[in-house]
Amino acid sequence: MLEKKSIDYENTVLIGVITQTQDETKVKEYLDELEFLTYTAGGEVKKRFIQRIDVPNPKTYIGTGKMEEVEAYVKENDIGSVIFDDELTPAQQNNIEKLLKCKILDRTGLILDIFAQRAQTSYARTQVELAQYEYLLPRLTGLWTHLERQRGGIGMRGPGETEIETDRRIVRDRIALLKKKLTKIDRQMETQRGNRGALVRVALVGYTNVGKSTLMNVISKSEVFAENKLFATLDTTVRKVVIGNLPFLLSDTVGFIRKLPTQLVESFKSTLDEVREADLLLHVVDISHPNFEEHIASVNQILGEIGCAEKKTIMVFNKIDQYHPETIAEDDLTTERTTAHFTLEEWKNTWFSKIGDRALFISALNKENLDEFRKRVYDEVRDIHVTRFPYNNFLYPEHLDEF
Repeated sequence: MLEKKSIDYENTVLIGVITQTQDETKVKEYLDELEFLTYTAGGEVKKRFIQRIDVPNPKTYIGTGKMEEVEAYVKENDIGSVIFDDELTPAQQNNIEKLLKCKILDRTGLILDIFAQRAQTSYARTQVELAQYEYLLPRLTGLWTHLERQRGGIGMRGPGETEIETDRRIVRDRIALLKKKLTKIDRQMETQRGNRGALVRVALVGYTNVGKSTLMNVISKSEVFAENKLFATLDTTVRKVVIGNLPFLLSDTVGFIRKLPTQLVESFKSTLDEVREADLLLHVVDISHPNFEEHIASVNQILGEIGCAEKKTIMVFNKIDQYHPETIAEDDLTTERTTAHFTLEEWKNTWFSKIGDRALFISALNKENLDEFRKRVYDEVRDIHVTRFPYNNFLYPEHLDEF
């Protein structure tokens, strides 16, 4: 049960669909994540609606009967927002708003809202604002539902076209201005990265809420914001870290998520440049999450999209203190044994064994197995440093001081 703080949570409803590509198990899993996103944004989920449908309704995404069921629940329970797990077209969003008469969001809009809340620096706020405007632009017609004539042409000219086109022009101008601003900041950040010298660069990457910021705090002894919510960190934090007598730069980056909006991938290009320019990636995984293998696949997909799939990587399986496999009684012959019942030792003997010493199992919060982690990172950074500076008389101690 999620702990509620003394703030007003908005009543919300979640909607997902079972299709030919999404079975019931997958939809429930996605809705679990969507509920956590909703909680992070300040909402409390009152009910979930799931419909089995081969092809989403082009007008309202879900079928007429299910929409009537949702409409009745929204009216009776003071629902402020209805959130769809998949991205809606501008027409679908407009049609649903007319029917339900409340705020309609999809996963993309919800993530953008969280990012807007979490952005702390001017740079992050500019990135989020750009993504929001690019998301808003094709949906502007929905803001003018009181006007019948929305397109030009014979018999269709009028104030509707004028106001909408004016609005679109304002948004396009704002997008152009934000892109120009980001280009300028990107050049400044590129100069900053260049001024860091030839120090080895290590980047923490991973799914959102896997403990990257907590690990960053432990390694660098810094106070990076960490919280048990999705997207606690938006701004890339870079710290100089020294293990033994070997210095390197460690960066904490924005967390990835399934169905990450393309607008955000583009807007956060410079943030992801920290990943592109890293010499070593520490791919942090929450092994206590039941779907951590899919999280790994999602992160690897995004790393591939930004050209980092072949980078030297260490898999860091975090939160081992919270990993509790399901148990089966010895006399239970009916329950099928699955990966949910694997112990950590059994996981290590699966595909993890192919990774070899590139798989580490730790608890950043409880500082378990950090000596092994520290030694492994030290060895990797040292190898990169020796390759970069073959004639540097660096002393590499056999025994490292503790954190």
